[in-house]
Amino acid sequence: MTLDRPGFLDPVAEAQSCFRSVLSAMSRPGSITAMSHAIAAPPLDPATAAVLLTLVDADVTLWLDEPLMPSWDWLAFHAGVVRAPSRAEAAFLCVTALPPLAELFAGSDAAPETSATIILQVPGLTDGRPLTLYGPGLEAPAVIAPLGLPDDFVAQWEANHRLFPRGLDLMLCARGNFLALPRSVRIGEG
Repeated sequence: MTLDRPGFLDPVAEAQSCFRSVLSAMSRPGSITAMSHAIAAPPLDPATAAVLLTLVDADVTLWLDEPLMPSWDWLAFHAGVVRAPSRAEAAFLCVTALPPLAELFAGSDAAPETSATIILQVPGLTDGRPLTLYGPGLEAPAVIAPLGLPDDFVAQWEANHRLFPRGLDLMLCARGNFLALPRSVRIGEG
């Protein structure tokens, strides 16, 4: 994995490859996936930067939290992304601390696909509090243990899951790896 690249060297092919990785991760909730085209764009982790370049463009709005704001010009240059007026109005959020899920746009009954996607940059995808995943894409329950989730994450996620088919999707990124938690998955303690 090369980390001295300022962006995708072959934007179309690398974005397509990363998009396939994202789709694969969404279809296999909780599976840790290595981002093959990681990029150096501090303060974004390599996987966070690649996921953003893959998913955001001039047709969507993005909210960055304060620690990631130094990346705004880089994202605007590479993706042409539009700044969301507020967290609640963002199509995508890229954050280092999970905001209250109930405050974000969860789609509508007529258009659940318009809900927000959260890209959460965490310190690690292992060594945290164990959580068990159940639902579509899992042959058996799966256990994940990401660092950096709030203490009330399971309760917040349960409320999010009850909105299905509406609801938020969450991607956790750490260094060159990421995992996905689609709104369809249920999460329990332990």
